[in-house]
Amino acid sequence: MRKPLIIDRSQDQHFMREALVLAAQGAALSEVPVGAVLVQDGLIIGRGYNCPISQRDPSAHAEMVAVRDAALAVQNYRLPGSTLYVTLEPCSMCAGLIVHSRIQRVVYGTTEPKAGVVVSRGQFFEQGFLNHHVLVEGGVLAEECGTVLSEFFRLRRQKG
Repeated sequence: MRKPLIIDRSQDQHFMREALVLAAQGAALSEVPVGAVLVQDGLIIGRGYNCPISQRDPSAHAEMVAVRDAALAVQNYRLPGSTLYVTLEPCSMCAGLIVHSRIQRVVYGTTEPKAGVVVSRGQFFEQGFLNHHVLVEGGVLAEECGTVLSEFFRLRRQKG
């Protein structure tokens, strides 16, 4: 018989604010401002922000960078019991990464209507063929996360 899973949501806003700080770092480099932190046992073990342009790496999404950082920190490619906080709903590439790295929970800020696969364009984590199931919560600091993105693209359009 399985133990009931107890989720501590008390730090969700705190860690999402940490992800927002990282999103701002990406924006400063003219990258789409998405930030992510990976937390295990109440500690940040991985940090990342979008940097595919500056790194010349199409896989350098915030989630990917944070997971790589965490895997190196804990010296394991699997990250069970961890929670990924990301300011934007994950895409299909990042959703696959989340499953393969055995992240327990994903908390995202705002939805991504064009490419998000948690709720917007599909429900990836609900697929029966997956060998690992991820708990998902969206909408944490959604307004702040959405504003950061909207402002970034507004300024980009003004610059032409």
